[in-house]
Amino acid sequence: MSSANDRRSVVLGGGMAGMLAAAVLADHGHDVVVVERDRLPDTARARRGVPQARHAHLMMSGGARVVETLLPGAAERWLAAGARRISLPTGLVSLLAQGWLPRWPEMEYLIACSRDLLDAVVRELVLARPGITLHEGAEAAGLLGTARRVTGVRLHGEGGAEDLAADLVVDTTGRGSRAPQWLARLGLPAVREETVDSGLVYATRVFRAPPGAEDVPVVSVQAETGTSRPGRGTTLMPIEGGRWIVTLAGTRGGEPTRDAGEFEPYARTLRHPIVADLIARAAPLTEVYVTRSTVNRRRYFERLPEWPAGFLVMGDALAAYNPVYGHGMSVAAHGAAALRAALRTEGAGDGSGFARRAQQAAAAAAGPAWDLATGEDLNYPGAVGGRPPVAARLLRGYVQRTMLTATANPAVTRPLLEVMTLSRPLSGLFAPGVAVHVLRGPGRRPSAEPPITAAERERWGLARV
Repeated sequence: MSSANDRRSVVLGGGMAGMLAAAVLADHGHDVVVVERDRLPDTARARRGVPQARHAHLMMSGGARVVETLLPGAAERWLAAGARRISLPTGLVSLLAQGWLPRWPEMEYLIACSRDLLDAVVRELVLARPGITLHEGAEAAGLLGTARRVTGVRLHGEGGAEDLAADLVVDTTGRGSRAPQWLARLGLPAVREETVDSGLVYATRVFRAPPGAEDVPVVSVQAETGTSRPGRGTTLMPIEGGRWIVTLAGTRGGEPTRDAGEFEPYARTLRHPIVADLIARAAPLTEVYVTRSTVNRRRYFERLPEWPAGFLVMGDALAAYNPVYGHGMSVAAHGAAALRAALRTEGAGDGSGFARRAQQAAAAAAGPAWDLATGEDLNYPGAVGGRPPVAARLLRGYVQRTMLTATANPAVTRPLLEVMTLSRPLSGLFAPGVAVHVLRGPGRRPSAEPPITAAERERWGLARV
């Protein structure tokens, strides 16, 4: 068996999950080859293989803290490049399904910037590390080895087919991963897959912030769930370069379109017109980008009766979420942290059971965000997915009451934000001190008006709000 100093790992995919996994493996003595189909840009620019990057992406505080432990200085670089550190709930004007959330002093935060900037900083820091090589213009066609041990990967690239030997292959190729088919070719049974589809359609446009409105917070009008009407909402997020990225979202029967002339009118029909009023003064910088790939998809690799040594699936290839919840980037960070913990326990990671235990740890890291996303999405009319078990329905009812109570009680808002930003496990909502407040309820009705001051209204051009 190889020693830690001459082990080779191949990471398939050069996105957030792949780069963070590569950093962890290099830190534990592996020579790492990152295989990427695209030619990766040198700066914060779009790349062909990530069309979803045109939409809003968030790095929640729970993910940002983990990234900082993996790549010290990442947060500082994001901010230096123009990203915004948004205090939560101070820098958030949010109409929840239950009412407006007060802007209390900071409890958590998020990093707001383009997906291109998030990726560029991480990519630069990772590829600067010794022991990491980037292999561009190639993609995986299958695994080498047997059902007991994966020994490498077959690549197809510009120069034809190539077999790349490896002690560990990590698949982070995203929603389109073919890992279940690869494993089937090795003789392993079918991987159980679960999907929940709310039917959500995204329409996003980037605007130039009007003079004086560059300090607008994140503004969100969430959809109502549990009604017979389609769920419709919007989010405005300030990003680098004095720009706003604005996303409209609607489920079946209430979908936004790519018609630029319908963008503002759609926003004006929502539960509150605040975003429509903001963009009425802003100059559009792009066309309207529409995405329909918002299905929650989870593959239960960890439940296979056998698992080959030398193989691991992470990131969206393991669990992909409806983007409306903004959890994907942070889950990728937690998955990398789970891999780091497994390597610290196993040393070089060459024990016979390492891959299975690491796969189980990655699945556990993906679980909380899955429960939150699917628990909400199944309640939209026309949602497609298995009926949730009784425990899941009870959980959703409790979370909904928690959100209602959070509109009036900061003792509940804090743990709710900790859970929503993946800074604290879901069990934090059931701590005795929190549960007592939740069961008592908010005690008063949520505010009917957005929590913004007269000075902010004037500065942002919201005299009518």
